[in-house]
Amino acid sequence: MDDLKQQMKDHFIQYASYVILDRAIPHVIDGLKPVQRRILEMLWRQNDDKLHKVANIVGQTMQLHPHGDAPIYEALVTLANKGFLLDRQGNFGNIYTGDPSAASRYIETRLSPLARETLFNPEITEKIPSYDGRNTEPVVLPAKIPILLMQGADGIAVGMATHILPHNFTELLEAEIAFLEGKSFKLFPDFPTGGIMDKSQYDKGKGKVKLRAKIEIKDPKTLVIREICYGTTTESLIRSIDEAAKKGKIKIEGISDYTAQKVEIEIKLPRGQYAEEILDALYGFTECEVTLTSQVIVIKEGYPWETDIHEILAYNATKLVEFLKRELEIERDRLMEKIFYKTLERIFIENRLYKKIETVKTLEAIHEKLEEALKPFQKKLLRIPNYEDRERLLQVPIRRISQFDIDRNKDEIAVFQETLKDVEKHLKNVKKYAIDHLKKLITKFGQDYPRKTRIKAIEEIDRRAIETKDLKVGFDLKTGFVGTKVTGSMQFPCTNFDKVLLFSKDGSYKVMNIPEKQYVESLVWAGIADKKTIVNVLYKVKETQQVWAKRFIVTQFILDKAYRYLEENAELQYISTNLEDSVELHFAPQSGKKKQQMQFAFTKVPVKAVSTRGVRVAVQKVKKVVSLLEE
Repeated sequence: MDDLKQQMKDHFIQYASYVILDRAIPHVIDGLKPVQRRILEMLWRQNDDKLHKVANIVGQTMQLHPHGDAPIYEALVTLANKGFLLDRQGNFGNIYTGDPSAASRYIETRLSPLARETLFNPEITEKIPSYDGRNTEPVVLPAKIPILLMQGADGIAVGMATHILPHNFTELLEAEIAFLEGKSFKLFPDFPTGGIMDKSQYDKGKGKVKLRAKIEIKDPKTLVIREICYGTTTESLIRSIDEAAKKGKIKIEGISDYTAQKVEIEIKLPRGQYAEEILDALYGFTECEVTLTSQVIVIKEGYPWETDIHEILAYNATKLVEFLKRELEIERDRLMEKIFYKTLERIFIENRLYKKIETVKTLEAIHEKLEEALKPFQKKLLRIPNYEDRERLLQVPIRRISQFDIDRNKDEIAVFQETLKDVEKHLKNVKKYAIDHLKKLITKFGQDYPRKTRIKAIEEIDRRAIETKDLKVGFDLKTGFVGTKVTGSMQFPCTNFDKVLLFSKDGSYKVMNIPEKQYVESLVWAGIADKKTIVNVLYKVKETQQVWAKRFIVTQFILDKAYRYLEENAELQYISTNLEDSVELHFAPQSGKKKQQMQFAFTKVPVKAVSTRGVRVAVQKVKKVVSLLEE
C-alpha cells in the first residue's frame, strides 16, 4: 500500500509538472505554449511566402506535437486571431460575434512579416529531440519582441493559472527602449475589441482593469454599441441585456445586432425611457462593463515564475540585447572567415603557389609543401591556415585560377572589412544597437498596430443609487388594473427594481415585475414582494360555512407563476397587511342564535406558511366583515 501511495504521488507530480511546463503556461522568452511554438516552427520550415492550407500545417505539426490534430487546429486559429504572427485567408471565425472558424481544409495561413523578421534564427536556437525522437524542435524561439505581453495569454494548469492581458505593440517597444536607456516606463493593456479602460488598479499586471463598451447615443431613444469588452461577444452582451430587462433592471423596446466586420448593436428604448438615463444601468447590470483581473505566471528557466509585466518587459529587453549580441558575433565570425579565405585565395593564386605542388605525388606531401609555402604570408592572414583551408585551396578549379581578378578580389575584401567595422562598432555598444533595432521595428510595423482601447477614468457605478429610483404603483380594485400608469387613491411607493405581489379573490397570488399598466382578474390587494410583509386573511369554507383566519409571509416565488393562498373550496372574506389589525364579524340572522357579531384580533393567529389552514374563528354564516382600525 505504501508503495502504491508513493507511486501515485510521484506520478501526480510528474503529471502536474508536465501540464505546467509543456502545455498550459507560456514561456517568458517567446510568450508561447509548446503547441503554438511547434506550429510556428513548422510554418518557418515550410515558409515560401505562399499561403498554406491549415489542414496541411496541422498535419505537419503532428510530427512535433503528441496530442492529435484538434488542439493544434484550435491553437492555430486562436494564434491567428491574435493578429500579430500569422496572416490569414478564409473564415477564421469572428472575435466579436464568437462565430467559429471554417474547417481546416478551407482556410489558409502563413507567417506574418513581423514573425519572419523577429522570431527565427536557427543559428542561435537551441533544439531538442521531438517526442518520438524522429525530429528536433526549438526549446524557445529567439523572439526579439515581447510576444507574451503583445498577445496576452490564458492557461489553467495543475494548482496554478495565468491570465495576462494583451498590450500595444508600439508602447511595448517604446517601453523596452526606455528600459535600455535607463528611464522609467509604464504599461497598460490594449484590447483587440477596443472599448474604454480604467487602468487605475492595474498595478503592473497584479491588479485589475475596468473595461466598458463604447456606446453612442444616436438619438434620445436609440443607443448604438460600437465596441465591446474584451472576453465578451455580441451574443453574450445581447443575452446579458435581455436578462437585465427580464429582471426589470432596464427597460428596452428592442435590440438588433448588425455586427459584421465591425460591432454595431442597436438598442431601441420604450416610452418614458431616454438614452442618457439608461447608460448607467447598462454599465451597471450588463456586460457593457466588465472587470478583468490579471495574474502573471510564466515559465522561466524551467520553473514557474510569478511576476509582473514590468519585470517581464525588462527580461525581454535584456534577452533582446543578448540575442542581438550573439547574432553580431556570428556575423563577425562569418565576415572574418570570408575575409580570411578571400585573402588566402588571392595569395595562393597571385603568388602561383599552386606551381610548387604540381610535381608532388602524395596528398600528405602536397599539404606539407603548401603549408610550408604559406608560412611567409601568415602576417597578411587573420589566422594560420589549417588542413581544411588547404584542402579548400586544392579544390579551386584551373578555370577559376586562369580568370582570377585581383582587383575584384580586393574590392570584395574591402566591402567585407567595411561591414566588419560596422559589426564591431555595434558589438562595442550592443544596447544602442538594440535601441536602433527597436526604433526600426516601430517605424516598419507600428502603423499596423494602433491603440484600440481608450484609457479613461471610470466612475464607480452606484448600483444601489440606480435601484432606489422612486416609483409609485397604483391599483384599482374595481377595474383590476395595476402599474405605474394607474392613477387612484390606492398607491404604494417602491423602487424601479422591486417586484409586485398581487392577490386575487379566487385564492391565487403571483409576483411580477412592475408593469406600466396591467389587468389582474379579481384583484383584492397589491404591494411590494419584500419577503417580509405579513398577510392577514379571513376566509370561509364553502361546504361548512365555517370562518377561518391565517397569517403568512410570501418568501419564495417564481416570477409570473400563479400560486394559491386559499384552497379551492374556500372563499375570501377579508385580507390586509396591518400587523395589529382587528375585525368585527357580522353574522347572518339565524334562529336560535342570539350572537349577531363578534370581534377578532389577528394577533391571536401565529404566522405560518402560505399553505397552512390557520385557526377557526366562527361556525356561523358571516354577513360582512368590518375592520375596526378603519373605524
